[in-house]
Amino acid sequence: MNYQTWLAAVPPEITQDKLWLMEVYRVALFIGDLAWFDIVKLSENRRMIRLSDQLFAAAGSISANIAEGYGRSSTKDQIRFYEYSLGSARETRNWYFQSRFVLGEIVASHRIRLVTSSVRQLLTIIPSERGYKLKEDDVPYASAEGIDLHELLNNVPLPDSPVSYAPRTTHHA
Repeated sequence: MNYQTWLAAVPPEITQDKLWLMEVYRVALFIGDLAWFDIVKLSENRRMIRLSDQLFAAAGSISANIAEGYGRSSTKDQIRFYEYSLGSARETRNWYFQSRFVLGEIVASHRIRLVTSSVRQLLTIIPSERGYKLKEDDVPYASAEGIDLHELLNNVPLPDSPVSYAPRTTHHA
């Protein structure tokens, strides 16, 4: 399964919402689904259960905070939630880095690059909505240059099992 297959399986209740037009939101949902498969593998190792819980919460929080911010009426409130999403994306990247010995370097590296693309997008959205720069605007990953997001999304190592949209019991939703 790749990103295009995943997109085709997303229910219309999600794709018909204007929020769906935000690429960073679509990528964040995809990251959340990828994290589901990854935490299943991580939780097989009892020493990784806490890490898998942290990863799942952080990955799910990226899209949840984007959705929460999108629904706010004031720009200040929107940006606050986009900043929370940025923090969750960075946290997710951290948990993927720490899980690389169990998930494998190829999968962990792919996930880290994908999450970094969300960080880049958020670092573009936040200052433009805010009207002034973040203190880190000059960091190398603040621009989207150098990564082909579509190539990154479509070359995803996923299990052959179908994506399920059944409700999941999570504490971060």
